[in-house]
Order: sequence, then C-alpha cells, then structure tokens
Amino acid sequence: MHTDHRPWDVLLIGGASGVGKSRAAALLAERHGAFVVEFDDVVAALQAATTPAGHPGLHHFAGHGAPEEELGADRVLDLQIATAHALDEALLGVVRNRLGVEVPAVVEGDYLSPRAAARAVAEAAGRGRRLRAVFLHEGDPERIGANYAHREPDRGPQPARAAVSARYSRWLADQAGAHRLPVVDCRPYESLPQRLAAALA
Repeated sequence: MHTDHRPWDVLLIGGASGVGKSRAAALLAERHGAFVVEFDDVVAALQAATTPAGHPGLHHFAGHGAPEEELGADRVLDLQIATAHALDEALLGVVRNRLGVEVPAVVEGDYLSPRAAARAVAEAAGRGRRLRAVFLHEGDPERIGANYAHREPDRGPQPARAAVSARYSRWLADQAGAHRLPVVDCRPYESLPQRLAAALA
C-alpha cells in the first residue's frame, strides 16, 4: 500500500561492513512497518548450499580466518568487489520476490552492488512498483574500527579489517554515484534518519 510518507515499496540499503546499515534499516523498518531482509543471511545460505568448486565467486574467503592479514588489503578489496558482483543475480531474486507482495521491505547488506541496485530500480519501475536504493558511506577507518569494537568487543577494533572496509565504502560510494544512486554519509548519526528521508524522497 502506498503512503505519502513512504516513497518506496522496497528499499535497498548498501554499504561496507561496520558503517551502520543494520541500525538504519531497523529504524526505517520500524517507522514504516516494513520487513527487514538481511542480505548477509542470503549470502550465508548460498555459501552453505554451494561449494568453492561449483561456485567459486561465492567462496573467495573460504579458509581465511583473517583475510586482511593473510591476503593483503588490495587483494581483499578486489575479492569483496568480485563477491558483490557474483551476488548480483541473488539480490535481484530477493527483490523480485519482495516486489510480489504488498508488505514493504528493507533489504540491507555489505554485498549489494550499485550496478545490481540500479538494475533493480529499473526493473521495479517497469513493474509499476517503487524501489529505492541508497548507499551509506563512512570513509574513516578509525570510526569503523570503533564500531567493530562496540559490536564485537571480544575482537577489539580490528584496524586492518576497518581499513579495508573504509576503502570498500569509498568504492561503493563512487559506483553508486556513477549509477546515479544517492550516497549518504553516516555521520552525524543524530541526523542520519532525516538525511536518509531527504535522499529517498
């Protein structure tokens, strides 16, 4: 059901790990009575149901406990991008399923690629449905590290992981801009809901 205050039927929230997507998704879902789909759960299910031999694009990090330290930052960034692109069709499958029901949905995750999001926006429009996509950006690895430390206190700030996440965030922001999708800075957190609403209006 369309409402004046919710200009979407399905909302995609992309962004790197540790930038605050889950918090933003939960807030918007509560505000608009929407269902939350955590795309990371879809990724985990696909990885559990496939093998590295059969679907290598989904298993780039198999066997690496701390890939940033074992593979190096440049290689990890390249593999994150490759994984996101390998999951494009899976994201579109989720979107098509959610567009088939009337309950609004927020889909959030690290591996939402801007190119898949742009395809989803166009496909939804062709079906007469309203899909919006937005990417959250945090370019400061220290801030991301602090977020990791808060949500995963037993693991500490994880500076190598945070540094790669900040680089991935910049890549996502650049790609989102190229696909004419809005990018919203995570900070200041206090005004994030209002800025997201403005970007999605």
